[in-house]
Amino acid sequence: MNYLAHGWHCLDAPYVLAGTAAPDWLCVTDRRLRLRPRSMPLWLEGADRVRAELARGILRHHADDAWFHQTEAFATLQLHFAGLLRQTLPGDEGFRPGFVAHVLVELLLDAALAEEQPLRLAAYYGTLATLDPQALAAALVPMATRLKAAEGPKQAEAAIDRLARLIARFLEERFLYDYADDAKLLARLNRVLARVGLAAVPQTVQELFPALRAQVRQQRGALFPHP
Repeated sequence: MNYLAHGWHCLDAPYVLAGTAAPDWLCVTDRRLRLRPRSMPLWLEGADRVRAELARGILRHHADDAWFHQTEAFATLQLHFAGLLRQTLPGDEGFRPGFVAHVLVELLLDAALAEEQPLRLAAYYGTLATLDPQALAAALVPMATRLKAAEGPKQAEAAIDRLARLIARFLEERFLYDYADDAKLLARLNRVLARVGLAAVPQTVQELFPALRAQVRQQRGALFPHP
């Protein structure tokens, strides 16, 4: 799942909502730091209510992904999309078409949800905007897999600052709105690919998007069976 689907049921709980986004935020800013499910019970049971709410959202994120990636609808769409991408990208038989297909199913599900209920997307950003990015990052980083002890507090401070800047940019750019536009969706997709070290896909891939959107809309109930 992607950001909006993860946070769909947490729009009235700012810290829970932030927790649903936090694993993906950290993947962007520092891949050494992981918000692992096995570490969350410690925070759920602690006296720090902010971190308890964040932990609830983080656990929701991981549970959502575990369920979503096992659904028949996701597997079928990913396989079909990968086949179409291989036809559009001659000679690209490696990892990239499958990964691109995986990402597209998730991004297009968010697009379909926002299309159905646009006020929820506005509420998603509005709720997160009530939080201070620096304070939020300072709460999240200690919950993640620790930096090596030898790296010390300066590295932890640097990780907090990177995450705070990313959260502020996330709120400013509001890129979830871009998924509704094919050209902007392609640009966002290529940013994901660049982040994981894969080559960008060409503009010809954009020609597939209308048909892919329609298929995700058709399968929305199986991919996200919530009202």
